[in-house]
Amino acid sequence: MTRIKICGLTQEAHVEAAVEAGADAIGFVFYARSPRAVTPQRARALARLLPPFVTPVGLFVNATDAELQAGLAALPNMLLQFHGDETPADCDRVRRPYLRAAAVAPGVDLVDFGSRFSSAQAILLDAPVEGYGGGGKVFDWSLIPPSVRSHLVLSGGLNAANVGDGIAQVRPWAVDVSSGVEVSKGIKSADLIHEFCRAVRRADAALSQ
Repeated sequence: MTRIKICGLTQEAHVEAAVEAGADAIGFVFYARSPRAVTPQRARALARLLPPFVTPVGLFVNATDAELQAGLAALPNMLLQFHGDETPADCDRVRRPYLRAAAVAPGVDLVDFGSRFSSAQAILLDAPVEGYGGGGKVFDWSLIPPSVRSHLVLSGGLNAANVGDGIAQVRPWAVDVSSGVEVSKGIKSADLIHEFCRAVRRADAALSQ
């Protein structure tokens, strides 16, 4: 079964919609320049709505030790997601489970990337953007080599219309969506969240036949 992460949530109603729709993980953005950014205190309030076995994930971009510790103090059970220029040592320094984002483009060696970040629980594949974070654009899935041994989280421009194709082609361990369930930048839609999760389950069902 493909795991589902809904990222960039800022409102209680959308956290509740994601849980109801069957999301496995909820992403909170701790990057102040993002339109989806939340403070640790706000993330803690939203995470109180999560039932057992739905994982909170904190997205960080080149964070300081103080910023990481503030996030972890608010959400002690949080999975970390590093989305900046972090080295393997940067990711390992807090000794917590983490995801490492990779911008997929021609010339990027994902096998080497996965090897260098071998301590990551998964590699999150996204499209390259100016600056940091996701850009809501689909990258060329054929650039993903079959020899990558890491768990892969497919991201980048996914929505209910294309996630089935992504699952069929890439067979990722999980999918991650943010802008694909928004009605405007940073504003989620409960209906789109439900549609996305239903599309993932349809793709899983089609692969199991």
